[in-house]
This record gives sequence, C-alpha cells and structure tokens, in this order.
Amino acid sequence: MATAAARSLPRARKRANAAGNGDANRRAAIVRAAARLFRERGFDGTTVRDIAAAVGMRSGSPFYHFANKEEILFAVMEEGLRQGLARSEAALAQGGDARARFFALVRAHFGILLEDGSDFIPVMLYEWRRLPPAYRRKLIAVKDRYDALWQGVIAELAASGQMRGDPKLARLLILGAVNFAATWFKRDGGLSIDALARASAEFFLAPRRAPGTR
Repeated sequence: MATAAARSLPRARKRANAAGNGDANRRAAIVRAAARLFRERGFDGTTVRDIAAAVGMRSGSPFYHFANKEEILFAVMEEGLRQGLARSEAALAQGGDARARFFALVRAHFGILLEDGSDFIPVMLYEWRRLPPAYRRKLIAVKDRYDALWQGVIAELAASGQMRGDPKLARLLILGAVNFAATWFKRDGGLSIDALARASAEFFLAPRRAPGTR
C-alpha cells in the first residue's frame, strides 16, 4: 500500500508545475508589455513601474523575474530574434528556387517588423546601443544564425546572376532598407504587408532572363 507521503508526490509535482507555468506566463507578459512600451516611449521613457502597471502587477513585481530594466530589454531583444529565426526557418522550409526563398525571407522579416504585436525587433533596432556589452554578446550568436539564412540565399542569387554586387554588402543593404520600414509603414496606408514584400523583393532582384539569353 502506498504511504500518504508517496501519494502526495504527484499532487506536489502538479502544484510545482502549475507554479512554474504561472511564472513563465507572467514573465512572458512582462516581456510583451515591455516591448510595446519600449517601442512607443523608448527605453529611457519607460520605467519598470510603467511595465508593471501594463500587466497589472505591483511596481516591484518585475524584479522577481528580472534583475533590472536592462535585463528586461535583453529579454525583449532575445524574444525578437528567437521569433525571427523561427519564422525565417519555417519560411525557407517551404522550399522553392532561390528567388522564391528570397521572397519568403523578405515577407517573414516584414512580418516580424510590422504585424500586430511585433514590437520586439523594432526595439532591438532602436535600442541596441542601450544594451550592456555583456548582453549584446549573448545575442550575437542568434543574430549570426539569422544573418546566415539570408546570406546563403543571397549568395545563391548572386551566383546565378539574379542579384548584383557583393553578396555580403547586398545582405547589409537589403536588411537595412527592410528594417527602415518600421519607421514609415502604416497599416492603413493602402499598402498591405504582402504587397510591400513582393514589391521590395522584386526591387532588389535583377530581372528574370528569358530562356536562351545571356
């Protein structure tokens, strides 16, 4: 016969898991709220009290999850890169030729910049210099993986004559131009994100060659 202590172990584990899930959910809510506020008000214009109020917490509650405001900023940028990498890998997994995969990358990137709730990457673009160097170094590896996805497709396009110039410089210029859309694109401006992605991808690519031409 099982002892009372043994019978209580599964219940204790369930309570611990529920508490862990609750902590994870509260942490995620803090990161989402911080991303929105950092984007709207800037890092300097946002206090931890503001972030706590946005998620219905007491002013000191975020410090249960984060050591300071810089660590919250790091979590925002880390989440943006994680989402961007996941969406880009999923886009490339759909396959297609280099041209189709390039469009998929452009569309995915515009999505993480411009769709509802996509505040994480814009914050990274605006506030990167506010992140302490130790935190920046932790993000570089993920950022390098993201850049590598683009570099592989752009190098393939360049090798086939579908993109002009040095592939590395092309990647930097393309991402710089796409990222800048975060400052001017308006969802109610008559241009959809899909249309913007198609027009942008075609702008960067060389015209298709007719069969048999050089």
